Amino acid sequence: MPRERGQKAVATNRKARHDYHIEDVYEAGIVLTGTEVKTLRAGRASLVDGFASIDNGQVYLENVHIPEFFQGSWTNHTTRRKRKLLLNRQEIDKIAGKVRDPGYTLVPLSLYFKDGYAKVEIGVAKGKKEYDKRQTLKEQDAKREMNKAVRDQKTRNF
Repeated sequence: MPRERGQKAVATNRKARHDYHIEDVYEAGIVLTGTEVKTLRAGRASLVDGFASIDNGQVYLENVHIPEFFQGSWTNHTTRRKRKLLLNRQEIDKIAGKVRDPGYTLVPLSLYFKDGYAKVEIGVAKGKKEYDKRQTLKEQDAKREMNKAVRDQKTRNF
């Protein structure tokens, strides 16, 4: 059987980019059970309430919802269990140093398969204030209006 190639997205956390300033992004492997992999291959997962933590020099992904495998039996996994992330020691030390600062947290940004392996993209993030969120929305609206005006101008010229 040929090996899988490319990248297949399973879940993204769009709200994370709205609620946080993402400073650094890291790609990590995940330790999963068989039924979790089958559920992810079916495209079922949610990163909405997820976060990552550092315990005893290891990084763990917590509160990420991977539903039970519908054809699973007594060997099925629990939906919101703590999952270990696979990172290099230097990356873990760098992340731990940044997360120690007040206001910083680890947020999962996306969950995907890369060349057949389950990966998660985590970001070192600092929470946005309410006025920052409004400013971001204003900038997006202005950008959308500019693109619309350019598009309308191009159609009038032809």
